[in-house]
Formats: sequence, C-alpha cells, structure tokens
Amino acid sequence: MRSATKAALVAALMAHGLAACSSGGLSASSDGVYAPGVDTSKQAVDGIEVGHRLIAAGEFELAIKAFTRAALDEGMNAEILSGLGTANLGLGRLGQAEKLLRRATAEYDAWPEIYNNLGVVLMESGQTAEAEQIFRKAYALDDGESTLIRDNLRLALAKTENSVTVEPENNNYKLVRRGSSDYLIRPAS
Repeated sequence: MRSATKAALVAALMAHGLAACSSGGLSASSDGVYAPGVDTSKQAVDGIEVGHRLIAAGEFELAIKAFTRAALDEGMNAEILSGLGTANLGLGRLGQAEKLLRRATAEYDAWPEIYNNLGVVLMESGQTAEAEQIFRKAYALDDGESTLIRDNLRLALAKTENSVTVEPENNNYKLVRRGSSDYLIRPAS
C-alpha cells in the first residue's frame, strides 16, 4: 500500500508538472517571454573585442574566457597575451599577469601599451626600479604622446627617488588599452 501511495504521488506531481508546460512545445511563444533566437547568418563579435569590453566592465574572469576563446580561433598574439595579463592583474594575480605581459613583450613586436601595463604590474609587485625602466621604454616607443604612460613614468621616478624617505600615499597606476578605452587600476588602500 505504501508503494501505491508513492506511485500515486509521483503520478500527481508529473501531471501537475506537465500541466505547467506550454502547449507550443519547443517553439517560441508569441507573448515575448522567451529570448530571441540566434541569427546564424551574421558573423560573431570578435573575441578580443569582447574581452576588452569585459575588462572595462570589471568582469575579469569572463574576459579571460573570452581571450582564451579568441586565442583558439586566431592563435596566440601580443594583444591576446596583453588582454589575459590585464585581466589577471584586475584579479590581483600579479605573478600570472607578469608572466603573460613579459611573454607578450619578448615573443612579439609589442607596442607601448603592453610595456606600460607590464610596468604597472611591476609597480604593484614592488619592483619599482625595473618598472621605471619598463615605463621609460614604453614612453620612448610612444614618443611621449600618451599622458597615461607619462604619468606612470613620473610616478615611478618619484617613487624611486623617494623610496628611502617618503612613501607616496596615493598611487594611481593607469593601464592602457590599445584602442579607444583606458583602464585604471588603483591599489588597495
């Protein structure tokens, strides 16, 4: 009798569950409850651009996934390594960020923004003297045009000169994206 009660209860729950289903099956309803379908005739958004947008939005884990997918599609390049390094920096993974950015500068013809971002990682990890040299290289490659790189170099120079006497209270290191957006990383107070 007990198994008959269980069977009746299961049958009642299944009937109730099926009653809640729409009669339309897997097709979308006309009331607009479901998300629109995927237009497979259009080209997908570039994974690198998606990664940069996610970094700008502070979604660093998702950015790493987007850059990884882009690397599978396009192969590894300096921009993908730089994006991965920047996302890892945003997550506070300084060691991983440093490895990725160093690889980008060593294996590829890196642009000033990658050197700048490597300098930011080095400053964050306390390697001020090397960061100063990296910022100098970024500044030289950029011909002094970027105010963000110039500001980072000035900050590194001031910190190097004052390292024995006074520690600056507010360090604002600026990450630079190759393109139209800038990233700003502020160390925790």
